[in-house]
Amino acid sequence: MPSTIWFTPWTPGPAAEATHEKDVTGVAVVSVTEFTPHRPWTAVGVNLTGVALRRSWGEVTGAVGLWLWVDPDPRRPRSGSVSVWRDEKGLKGFVARPDHLRIMRSYRDRGTTRSALWRAPDFDATATREAARSFLSGRSPWPRDPSAQ
Repeated sequence: MPSTIWFTPWTPGPAAEATHEKDVTGVAVVSVTEFTPHRPWTAVGVNLTGVALRRSWGEVTGAVGLWLWVDPDPRRPRSGSVSVWRDEKGLKGFVARPDHLRIMRSYRDRGTTRSALWRAPDFDATATREAARSFLSGRSPWPRDPSAQ
């Protein structure tokens, strides 16, 4: 049975032309991450750190916008993000930030992480969120990593 995926409201970044997800236009790089903890109670800490990190989103160079997501299944909770970037340089800059690295290091042995990355030639917020929902819920397979081909 497919999972229930809840998304937070769109959080715009400094690279967005407007503050509403429907007003973002142009080429974008989309990154989807998923963290599945080994123990369900770890999910609480992961979710709180994700929300805290989201507070600084307006300062992240190259960030167009972000949705956090959660699958609240009590036996197998998962969470992550769908982040939208103007280019891969912005994404790489964020991934290398000390606060992001600190969080990743502190949770790396407490669960499994996977991600997907794709380039959207003309960003469509609704289509992007639904594509992410489809593979996060198990209705479609995860996109293949283009760098692995």
